[in-house]
Amino acid sequence: MRITTSSARRRRAGYVAAAALFGLLAAAGTPAYAATDGSVVRTPDAPPSGHSAPAGTAGKARGTAHGAAQGASGVPLGISRLAQGAGRQVAITIDDGPDPRWTPQVLETLRKNHVKATFCMIGTKAQKYPELVRAVAADGHQLCDHSVDHDVTMDHKPVAYQRQQILDGKAMIEKAVPGVPVTYYRAPGGAFTPDSRAIAAASGMRPLGWSVDPKDWSRPGLKAILSAVEGKLPQQPTVLFHDGGGDRSETVAALKEYLPWLTEQGYGFSFPARTAP
Repeated sequence: MRITTSSARRRRAGYVAAAALFGLLAAAGTPAYAATDGSVVRTPDAPPSGHSAPAGTAGKARGTAHGAAQGASGVPLGISRLAQGAGRQVAITIDDGPDPRWTPQVLETLRKNHVKATFCMIGTKAQKYPELVRAVAADGHQLCDHSVDHDVTMDHKPVAYQRQQILDGKAMIEKAVPGVPVTYYRAPGGAFTPDSRAIAAASGMRPLGWSVDPKDWSRPGLKAILSAVEGKLPQQPTVLFHDGGGDRSETVAALKEYLPWLTEQGYGFSFPARTAP
């Protein structure tokens, strides 16, 4: 059948309108189901195992691009690596707890040095030791979701699985301390994806990285830990320590020396940046 010129024009106009409609629907959809940096394939922002790259620096370029972007809640999608405030501020972060042996010792050390930290908690551990979650919150520390069970390969898993790990982990922490906000999300091993960052930001949690990693989780010795954290510090560093995942005696010993040292060097303590950059 012969198509007239006017009919062809009408069909082309219809295609354009449909494409525009699909674009609007995609923009209005859940951000976790679309790569927020415009890419089609999800890529991790950091190595999926251990803590081998400081602050997920493998994806630094993408994280920087996200710094200006915000989720529906107004929380930036970029990975926070800076301490709040200007000048000589340090953000201390504590991962993989709570743990009945080590978390109280870390809390005592922080208390003696008048330091407030951010505790990145594993959901199943928060569920098992709710009294420790309450103790952390009672001391004025910030809470961070570290997923349900610390799956460092979750950046290779479906978006639905990432969503479950992030949101269920947050809910487990919140159940222990009703009314206390969980303000950050740190991916296990730094294994962020654009989707996981979007999910976290949409639920009010700033994606949290780090800029100094002494690898205390590997028990390299007190001297090695102190050398790593007392070396040339970046501006407004976020320092990574652990209160869970094994014997944390070296971590406790390091904090007892490191926190007074920072004070002597003229550093102050704050939480990781939540709103900018």
